[in-house]
Amino acid sequence: MKHRLAIRALTVVVALIGAISCEQQTWESAMAAGQRALQKGDYSEAEHIFAVAVKKAESQYGLNDRHVAVALSSEAQAFTAQGKYVEAEPVYLQALKMYQDAHGENHADVAATLNNLGVLHRMHGQYTEAEPLLMRALAIKERLHGPDHPDVALTLHNLGQVYVSQGALEKAEPLYRRALTIREKALGETHRDVEKSLGELTGLLQKLHRDADAALLEERLAAIRQRRS
Repeated sequence: MKHRLAIRALTVVVALIGAISCEQQTWESAMAAGQRALQKGDYSEAEHIFAVAVKKAESQYGLNDRHVAVALSSEAQAFTAQGKYVEAEPVYLQALKMYQDAHGENHADVAATLNNLGVLHRMHGQYTEAEPLLMRALAIKERLHGPDHPDVALTLHNLGQVYVSQGALEKAEPLYRRALTIREKALGETHRDVEKSLGELTGLLQKLHRDADAALLEERLAAIRQRRS
């Protein structure tokens, strides 16, 4: 009985220490802790920490400050990583509205949130909703950064994935090829993102039964992996 009471008391103390720790956190420290949890794959813990970061931002900076939107976006990422797509969408939308109110439509934060919303809808199988969001993100990024920026390549790649998921392989190919070209030029031929683009394009060509073209890309992939090893 004493043993059980001791365990119960220890649990209460640990919970109190955790609550005090959360209270003492700043927005910056909460965001850093949430990112560490994300990187470790502890998505439930990240979700909790980012919720704390939202409250911290609201109290430190005000309800409509950009810091709140950043914390909301990170909380939505934690939801998405757990497959909580229904929970993630309104959080992303809240962050998007705040970014648009603060910066207008043509801003990197707006484009990034549109991109993430598009990816969310694709992962949820909502391809009709995903496509226009990614198209908007792409247009903003091209205006902000020009046509040959790695951020442009990211959204091209994500839009291509939507078309692949829909079975529209011919629509995906030029997007994958353009993303690959941008990444090779901007990042170098052995970059991880170049390898990712080559892998996706190889798989696409195999689905199109263009085995000779796919084999050439597989050779390039093998060469990149050998140079990195």
